[in-house]
Amino acid sequence: MAMKAEELKNRNIEREFIFSSSRSSGPGGQNINKLNTKVELRFIVSDSQVFSDAEKELILKKLARKINNDGELILTAQSERTQLLNKKMVTEKFYLLVSKALTPPLKRKSTRPTRASIKKRLEDKRLRGYRKDLRKKEDDLS
Repeated sequence: MAMKAEELKNRNIEREFIFSSSRSSGPGGQNINKLNTKVELRFIVSDSQVFSDAEKELILKKLARKINNDGELILTAQSERTQLLNKKMVTEKFYLLVSKALTPPLKRKSTRPTRASIKKRLEDKRLRGYRKDLRKKEDDLS
């Protein structure tokens, strides 16, 4: 069963978010120098009361590269010109990442190899053997 971002939004996770803002990096002219438009979202996974222990483990395991030593999931957004839009962007990013982390991977259905793939494999195998035969010296053949 796939976990959808809409299902996560219904859990009222946003009360556990910690937002902070700072100046964005990169181009942008005077706007960059004056306004704190970069938004950072911090979410302490272990302290969350919204997720079960199994869900917390999955999040910690799958999003380990985005979680610091204090157990905080840290996401940032700075592409928009306003703090409000960046805040919306970073919350959307959070919901997408967590829903993807909580979605179990699909089981692989085993299928038979196609006739073309079998033919190609055998042809490659035959050519490899031919190449190896060419490496042999005349003395080795007799």
